[in-house]
Amino acid sequence: MERLEAWLTLRSVKGLSDGTICTLVRHFGGPKEVRSASSSELRHVAGLRSSVVTSLRKEPDPSVMAHVRKEMRLIEKGGSSIITILDATYPRRLAMIPDPPPLLYVRGTLPSSDDHAVAIVGSRNATPSGALMTQELSQRLAEMGFTIVSGLARGIDAAVHRGALTAKARTIAVVGCGVDRTYPPEHRQLRKDIEVNGAVVSELPLGSPPLPYHFPRRNRIISGLSLGVIVSEVNQKSGALITARFALEQNREVFAIPGSVRDGKHRGAHGLIKQGAKLVEEARDVVEELLPQLDGPFHDRVKNAGFQETALRSSPPKNGECCLCFMMSLSRLTRC
Repeated sequence: MERLEAWLTLRSVKGLSDGTICTLVRHFGGPKEVRSASSSELRHVAGLRSSVVTSLRKEPDPSVMAHVRKEMRLIEKGGSSIITILDATYPRRLAMIPDPPPLLYVRGTLPSSDDHAVAIVGSRNATPSGALMTQELSQRLAEMGFTIVSGLARGIDAAVHRGALTAKARTIAVVGCGVDRTYPPEHRQLRKDIEVNGAVVSELPLGSPPLPYHFPRRNRIISGLSLGVIVSEVNQKSGALITARFALEQNREVFAIPGSVRDGKHRGAHGLIKQGAKLVEEARDVVEELLPQLDGPFHDRVKNAGFQETALRSSPPKNGECCLCFMMSLSRLTRC
């Protein structure tokens, strides 16, 4: 616990960004070593301002330590673990982004097989047909062996996680609150199912509430964990476009599912396609783009499965519901 206290204390220093913390601990070997480094070393390694160097060199305030110890007590209660950027179990792809979280809170497990992950994100106000189609895409990719990443939000995100769970495959939820909290609250059972079949992760301390400004920043983790990001039913103001932007900055693949050109729900996706995002009509479209990044048995497994795929379709209507059939492609919707 002494090691964890050192990490939490370092993170509490004002003026240190995630990227700077990672640079410092990688250079000096750990949080205690950072705090014992000389002022000149700290300036040379990270170009820190004098005020930040002073904060690093002095003993933390009692109020800071009280907060750190409170968090340590929460962690001791169990159910959650913390992975640091220096741990061998830290997700390899996430560690490559410019500003990875120095600490990752986890409920569940993060095995190395999660290197083969695909993120799918989209509208919180998904149409029934859009949610159904996205769930089917998630299920098919999960059945091939991909870990499916999303944000546990309402709408598309929830459908994405359920698709992976239907395939009895791994899924990761990156949340904008502490991993000991559920947001939205109606996803409590879904969150528990994800913990059993994958992981719920966050960079935020335990107990952190789901504040609005947490969500845009957590999106860099969704893309950072993944080989590529698929967006579904996104308008021009959708938060999912932030995830796509992070994906581009992190040199990840970006995919978009098209829809009717008359429906504003799809304008964000269409904009991405115009800018070069891969258009997705079926799981095979994703496989074709990701194959060069795969190797070994997983490459062969995905290739064989991917090229047997057919276009995604919605399920038949139930109890007289209106059916939206995807005819020829997802961009040509016609009512039965």
